[in-house]
Amino acid sequence: MIKVKLFSFPLILLISSLFLISCEDKIENSASSRTYLMGFQSSAPRYEFNLVIQSLHMWEKRADAAIITTEVPWDSLYNGMSPQTYVLNNYKGLVDYYRTKNFKLWVYIDPANGLNRGADALALVARGKSIAQPDVQKIYRHFAFVMDSMLQPEHLGLVLETNLIRGASPDSIYQGIKKAANDAASQIREYDQQVKLSVSVQVDYAWGKLTSGSFTPINQDFSDFPFIEELGLSSYPYFGFDKPNDIPLNYYSRLIEGNDIPVFVSEGGWSSATVSTYSGTLEKQRDYITRQAQLLDQVNAIAVFQLTFTDIDVSALPPSIPSNIALFAALGLVDTDLNPKPSLAAWDNVFSRKFNGE
Repeated sequence: MIKVKLFSFPLILLISSLFLISCEDKIENSASSRTYLMGFQSSAPRYEFNLVIQSLHMWEKRADAAIITTEVPWDSLYNGMSPQTYVLNNYKGLVDYYRTKNFKLWVYIDPANGLNRGADALALVARGKSIAQPDVQKIYRHFAFVMDSMLQPEHLGLVLETNLIRGASPDSIYQGIKKAANDAASQIREYDQQVKLSVSVQVDYAWGKLTSGSFTPINQDFSDFPFIEELGLSSYPYFGFDKPNDIPLNYYSRLIEGNDIPVFVSEGGWSSATVSTYSGTLEKQRDYITRQAQLLDQVNAIAVFQLTFTDIDVSALPPSIPSNIALFAALGLVDTDLNPKPSLAAWDNVFSRKFNGE
């Protein structure tokens, strides 16, 4: 799954945009504390430049970290664009801006299909390609190398939701991803000794909430990806619980029992709208932000990311976007007109805690 492909914009547009952004103070901190950084990915309800800027302007004052999560841009790379040009056009200016805010940066690169963990990326399928093939793995590996070398993130994730891919996809895809990620980690480590390497796992799947099954430990993920120095957690618990307070307090901590490893939420959320059979409300989404803070406290988490600061206007998406994007369209802390939801105040309340992490 479970990732929404979000919006980026070229360097020259970003540079122009900075003149539109005023210098507002951060939200005041309270007496309580948190061990984790908090942040977002650049997003907007629609592919409109002004909305991207307005969204950025709203979330940057309630964040101390940022994340870039992206599938490999297979179409651009197969059509002849170099990884260097792609990163320069789509990410470098944005990251330079994040650095002016002293944001810590996470980069996550998805070699699989973000909205269907049982298949290859759509662009690969259209070309009759698969991550199981060595030439495709080479493209992924080079793109990961360029993302790290040009953007110099503090944290780099090389696969998303490894346990879900292993359970949902053909073994050839999983084995291809396993080899590609380990090869990329080895190559990156040859020149970059600083970046913290990780993968993410799908928490709800591990608990059996996506399959009506039982809890399945993630020991194999640590074994298959031995480069892991910290662990990303992906969680959309509205697929498995009616109310946020139904989520067990050990929902995160149980996954790392016996493993002394830093963890962070790399993606997740709670829908404020009812989607399919999942009942969502504004109040449940607000309560989820509060409950998640309790889950984070249980593991002394190092970060939490809400990928979509805004809701997504599904009607404005291009037809190439799979229809199941609607399951994740109402995760934002503001709606498609950038009006705050109750969850925004809950986020601000958590963010106001004094940060006492590293």
